[in-house]
Amino acid sequence: MFTASEKKRENIAEYILYMWQIENLIRAYNLDIDKIDEEIIKKYTNLSDDQKKELHDWYESLIDMMRREGVEQKGHLQLNKNTIIALDDLHRQLLADNRFANYSAEFYKTLPYIVELRAKAGEEKAGEIETCLNALYGIMLLRMQGKEISKETLEAITQISRFLAMLSGYYKKDFNNELFNDNDNQQ
Repeated sequence: MFTASEKKRENIAEYILYMWQIENLIRAYNLDIDKIDEEIIKKYTNLSDDQKKELHDWYESLIDMMRREGVEQKGHLQLNKNTIIALDDLHRQLLADNRFANYSAEFYKTLPYIVELRAKAGEEKAGEIETCLNALYGIMLLRMQGKEISKETLEAITQISRFLAMLSGYYKKDFNNELFNDNDNQQ
C-alpha cells in the first residue's frame, strides 16, 4: 500500500506492474487475508500497529474487489484497467500533438516490437500500452524464475522500457497539470 502510493506518484508504469504483482500475490495466498497477515504483514517490523492495520485493510479491500470483479484466478482489477485506460488516453493525446515529436519518434521505434508481441498474443490481444506492460511483466517473471532471456528479447525490452519511462514522465507532468501548460516541458 505504501509502496503503491509512492509508485503511483512517481512512475505510473511501475505502479501498474507493482499492482499486478499484488494481484498475483493475493492469488498465491488464495485470497486469504489471514495467510497474508501471517506471511506478509506481520513481517513488517518497521511498521506501527496502525500502519499494519492500514496495510491489512488495503489487502482486504483488494481481496473484496477481486471477488466482486471475478478476477480471483486471472485478470486485473478495474482500478488497474482504469489506470491503463488513462495512459492510453494520454498516449493518443501525445501522438496527436506536434509539440511531442520526440514522444512520437520513441513510440515508432517501439511499434515493431509491439506488433510482434501482439502477433504472438493470439486471442489475448491488448492495446499498445498494455502490450508493453505485459512484456515488462513477463520479463520480470522470467527473471524471478531465473530463466535465460535472449539478446533480442532484451533489446526489445530496453526499447519498450525507454518508451514507457517517457510516457510515465509525461503522465506525472500531466497529473501535476504541468504537461500542456508549460511549453518548456514538452520536448
